Amino acid sequence: MLEEVVAGARGDRVQELTVAPAGRLWLGRLAPEIVVQQSRLGERSERLEPCEIGLRLRLSEFDGRAVRCTGRFVVWHEIDSNGDADSPKWRKRGPIEVTADLRTPQTTGTIESAGRNGFAAALGAIGADGMTCEFHSELEIGKDGPELVVTLVNLSPEELPRWDTNVYEARLFVNAGETLPFTLDNHPDSFRYDRRVSAYGVNGSVRQINDTTFCTTDVAIHDQARPTYWDDDLGPPPDITFANLAADPIPALHHLVDACETWGDHHWATAVLANRATEEDWDDSMRAEADTEAEKFREELARLRQGLSLLEDNESLLRSFRLANEAFVRSPLVSHAEWRPFQLGFLLANISSLLDDTPNGDRGIVDTLWFATGGGKTETYLLYVLTAAFFDRLRGKREGITSWGRFPLRMLSLQQTQRFADVLAAAELIRSEERIPGHEFSLGFLVGSAGTPNKIRRGTDHRAGDPDPGDPHMPERYKVLLRCPFCGNDDLRMRFDQERWALDHVCGDQECPRKGVQLPFRIVDDEIYRSLPTVVLGTLDKAASVSLQAAMRGLYGTPSGRCSVRKHGFTYAPRHASPGGCLFPGCLADSDPLAQDARLYAPTIRMQDELHLLRDSLGAVDSHYEALLDALQSHYGSTPKIIASSATLAGHDEQVDALYQREGRTFPRPGPQAGRSFWSQDTEALARRFAGLAPRGVTLEYATDQLTESLQSVIRRAVDDPAAVAADSGIDVAALPELVLNYGVDVVYGSNLKDVEAVARSFDSQIQLDQPVNAATLTGRTPLDEVRTTLARLVDPEQNFYERVHLVAASSMLSHGVDVNRLNVLVMLGLPLATAEFIQTTSRVGRSHTGLVIVLHKIGRERDAAVYRTFPSFVAHADRLIDPVPITAKSRRVLELTFAGLVQGRLYGIHEPAALAAELRQLTTPATVKRAFAKLPVHESRELEALIDMLGLNGPLDENLRNDITANLREFYRALNDPASTATWVSDLFPTSAPMRSLRDVEKQAPVISRGSRS
Repeated sequence: MLEEVVAGARGDRVQELTVAPAGRLWLGRLAPEIVVQQSRLGERSERLEPCEIGLRLRLSEFDGRAVRCTGRFVVWHEIDSNGDADSPKWRKRGPIEVTADLRTPQTTGTIESAGRNGFAAALGAIGADGMTCEFHSELEIGKDGPELVVTLVNLSPEELPRWDTNVYEARLFVNAGETLPFTLDNHPDSFRYDRRVSAYGVNGSVRQINDTTFCTTDVAIHDQARPTYWDDDLGPPPDITFANLAADPIPALHHLVDACETWGDHHWATAVLANRATEEDWDDSMRAEADTEAEKFREELARLRQGLSLLEDNESLLRSFRLANEAFVRSPLVSHAEWRPFQLGFLLANISSLLDDTPNGDRGIVDTLWFATGGGKTETYLLYVLTAAFFDRLRGKREGITSWGRFPLRMLSLQQTQRFADVLAAAELIRSEERIPGHEFSLGFLVGSAGTPNKIRRGTDHRAGDPDPGDPHMPERYKVLLRCPFCGNDDLRMRFDQERWALDHVCGDQECPRKGVQLPFRIVDDEIYRSLPTVVLGTLDKAASVSLQAAMRGLYGTPSGRCSVRKHGFTYAPRHASPGGCLFPGCLADSDPLAQDARLYAPTIRMQDELHLLRDSLGAVDSHYEALLDALQSHYGSTPKIIASSATLAGHDEQVDALYQREGRTFPRPGPQAGRSFWSQDTEALARRFAGLAPRGVTLEYATDQLTESLQSVIRRAVDDPAAVAADSGIDVAALPELVLNYGVDVVYGSNLKDVEAVARSFDSQIQLDQPVNAATLTGRTPLDEVRTTLARLVDPEQNFYERVHLVAASSMLSHGVDVNRLNVLVMLGLPLATAEFIQTTSRVGRSHTGLVIVLHKIGRERDAAVYRTFPSFVAHADRLIDPVPITAKSRRVLELTFAGLVQGRLYGIHEPAALAAELRQLTTPATVKRAFAKLPVHESRELEALIDMLGLNGPLDENLRNDITANLREFYRALNDPASTATWVSDLFPTSAPMRSLRDVEKQAPVISRGSRS
């Protein structure tokens, strides 16, 4: 496929054209030098339309040697078409090939040249008199010393009658003799990496043919290896199948931990590191970093040993672990049968926090699962959460939330929800069979009104735009699951149950274990508050509701009680629509006491997926709400374990400290060499081929259209004429349908919506194929039901190829949480500004089959051009080039945004329950708050101290922030106690602004006023 793309862009397989080659061919071409010199674009002109290609080398010594150069290219000649618009108008001539010996200069500033007469003669022989090229060599000084730059330059005139004076399909071969490699800059973690680069390209890439010979290439290639998860040097792996761990896990876990120790004793040994330091010329910082990392490996090993001991010593914990594995055995929708070692390692390293719930123990540390995308992070914390859920039930937590997982993007929560539902369903069947007391295991999907309803109102409370409980078509609009998690059947129906006032997913298969009973899956906010599902998944934004909804208490503390009407669920503080505290519309029943220790209701685990996305203003705002959630849960007597995950981390410990005011740890630690640790090792198998291309002389949109057309043409030929494709390629014709299935979808990714929308428009109008292309769009603006439909079609495509989705235009929504094995071809429009985005996006392809990633560099941009020059090294070292996450919790602007939410969150979470216990009214108006604050009492000085402690603003550099809190709180109390106040609601009292409705509401809203239609 890549060969077809490159051939189409260079013109390798065409001899005649009906259009000018300059408007059709955009790889391998060189403009005349005079055109570049006269361009008003200056240096950018050389990048957009270069006049030379070449390479940069380090000679073993500058001894005046001559280097042998061979230049090869073709030219295009205009021919007579006799006025026929469909007849060829241009014909290829050549190839032109010239070899010459080129002297190497001895001083900087001197340019040696050769070959000009040879090129002129060869071109003159085909009638292109006046056109010529030349080899140049120049000496430059780099960080490693003198560098030799050898180029092929087009010295042709700007115009020549009936000739295109560009040269095409240009290649340069250089035999330079003995050379030395370049060495990438040293950093402390450089001890893990091969820092040698044999040569750099000039306006292109370079390939080393043998020890002395190099050639230019238009495609910068890097092959990324597929990892394996066991080092065969350790002997046979332990039996870590789900079934074995469900039956008798201890022997296999001992084998795993012992093997980890053995591996570390060899690879992290002091003598081994000392030997490498000498052979690889480490500096002092590299050796010190290696020693530090060796100690961290030993600390990690100690945590594994501790976790294994806890499993052996605690019967309930061991039973929970076994039952969690049994859930994976029993789930019909889990496609594999065993764990990867790192997944069990994460559980062993963190299982102690399920026993110790004190803030000073492991509960007080944020543990981040740091592993490559596609490695199995979701299943890892699924195992951890299921173990915790079973253990919660066995230790007496019969109801309430075990885990609240939050995702920064909507696509993440939608994708992950189905995976959680699949295994949680099997766990519920096991819990029932094992007669473990407590409520059924259930799942909540908490994303808010953009995707699912906040509430469903009845009668006179119904508002325009609300879901209508009387509309028979309403339920189907809110379908979230793609299939039944109990049996896998896709006959999943939506139903609104008036009696339970619940929006249900119901499986239509009569053989399903649920037997027509609604699935334990809640998608309406109010229903989640009423039922407190075992696991709640949703978007990060919903944390803002802690300051808006009294019913959010169930996600950090204790409900007020349980409605005496059995199906109504938990109750909270009274409100106008729920005067008795029951969220079932119209319910006035009494509230019964809770059935278990009030300290057990709050989440055992708070889970944050894709930690690196909590950055800038979003991360800063979230840090204040994390502090609020921690303070509220602590008030109710417990501390959550915070776990996180990411494939792209930099500045982790600083980010965790800013977000959570806690110590941070990552698991697993990287090994002493890139691509090799105890937990994973690179293999010879190819995971992804990265190809960097730089379009010359055409727009990025044109290059994208032509490229995707070429990709689709290859696949369509395999569909329409499989015998011919099999004969040409040597592929068994029987294998072609599977290749079409796995490579028939092309994803075009843009890091901004402007690019994505332009590409989506081009799909319809610019791609010229015999059969139309079916395109889909996945961006933050794509409606949820359209996202769900597109994902379903990608996962389970139509039988007829021409009815399937062929092209997907996607933005950052794709870069996280989309796991579709059929996505194996990606075209990236320019290099994302963040290296983390590049890693996350490109990992969406090649998850099960070899992936092809084509990066179309926006070569006019300096960063794209710089990366293109070193593209293979950039991809190989991308994890080192991730920028530390920019975040600070100590911002006056952020405090201004969050102040009202922090105060009102404490009001609803702490003071209102105390007021109701003192037989006062709910705290929804200034008058009721004023009376409660006077009677409880709630002193300004105590509240100030609590806010400062909560945000960790006790340092000497925090004085301005403390002063801001003091002034804002004083103004709040002044307004509260002002007898002349006209405030209607508590939110009207804040001097800053009302509590945020979303963590992303960081900019002031501007009203848009229409003047009406124009006549």
